Amino acid sequence: MSEKLQKVLARAGHGSRREMEAWIAAGRVSIDGEIANLGDRVEADVKVRIDGRAISLKSADEVICRVLAYHKPEGEICSRKDPEGRPTVFQRLPNMRDSRWVAVGRLDINTSGLLLFTSDGELANRLMHPSNEVDREYAVRTFGEVPEVAVQRLRTGVTLEDGPAMFDSIKPAGGEGINQWWHVTLREGRNREVRRLWESQEVQVSRLIRIRYGMVELPKSLPRGGWLELPLDQVNYLRQVAGLEPETRSLLGNDKHSVARSKVKSAKIRRAVRKTKVSGGKTKPSRQRS
Repeated sequence: MSEKLQKVLARAGHGSRREMEAWIAAGRVSIDGEIANLGDRVEADVKVRIDGRAISLKSADEVICRVLAYHKPEGEICSRKDPEGRPTVFQRLPNMRDSRWVAVGRLDINTSGLLLFTSDGELANRLMHPSNEVDREYAVRTFGEVPEVAVQRLRTGVTLEDGPAMFDSIKPAGGEGINQWWHVTLREGRNREVRRLWESQEVQVSRLIRIRYGMVELPKSLPRGGWLELPLDQVNYLRQVAGLEPETRSLLGNDKHSVARSKVKSAKIRRAVRKTKVSGGKTKPSRQRS
């Protein structure tokens, strides 16, 4: 059965469906030696190339949907390459054959915390679509006094340069002196929205950490710069949110041996993070193969 080219490429992990459409429109993709067009459909036996490099096409039955939870440190950018040579969130992720990791959304360079990656570009594309309204929770440290009237405005809504915005919830979470922590949630992923909401009330954010995406929480034991592969139940929770059929397979498995394997992998992650060195302002991360 034929499928749209951008859907097949996204499922194989080469990027989101939107990215694949842009690549096709730019003439970067060919089918059997001919430049592909938007709307082209393909069968499994055709030869597809991206930028002249042959890629393998896989049917939906051949692709295992995998999801990683990554603890993004401050100072990393959410791009594959950076002209300025800054470290990126992709540098510490495990390698995959015939595929690549796709980020589910972005965090700005000064924000840390939970960032999800998946091997299924279609899943990433659907989760990022505004219609899904997956709630995100952030821990925010503010500097200076925060008037109660400002908190009320953030609950009821303010107008930003790209339209109305508000926190779905905002709760004090402790702090000392002029530094105070808050937990806030929202269901949008607009650029720097959490920071811009606070800035609209002339409140300075000194630290911002994403601690939850939907029902997926940032594991407390996961060090900054470390990743963990999500078990099948959490993968299928995300697929359900995105309106996709459940996955039936996992590289982690469901038996006691797979649990032990997961713990060993976590130990390797922690060691890899400790071995990461910073020299001359550039991060030199350890690489792992999945």
